[in-house]
Amino acid sequence: MSTQKEDEPVQFAAQIRPLFRPKDLQSMRRHFDLGSYEDVSAHADRILQRLRAGTMPCDGAWPPQQVEVFDRWVRGGKLP
Repeated sequence: MSTQKEDEPVQFAAQIRPLFRPKDLQSMRRHFDLGSYEDVSAHADRILQRLRAGTMPCDGAWPPQQVEVFDRWVRGGKLP
């Protein structure tokens, strides 16, 4: 994971998309495409809620640092 400063903008392509593993993309495919900026942006609030609860991904919670990056992306305007 990069050593990005908290005040730097978080972008989907650089920081968010790489957080999703191939098995995450596969397991969520029937709901939406975790590799798609448009899909993740449209469902970001639900995804963040599940990440915070530790119920996504289904095989174990993300480390708090990764959840924080996703949260910063949402709060920062969901940049592409």
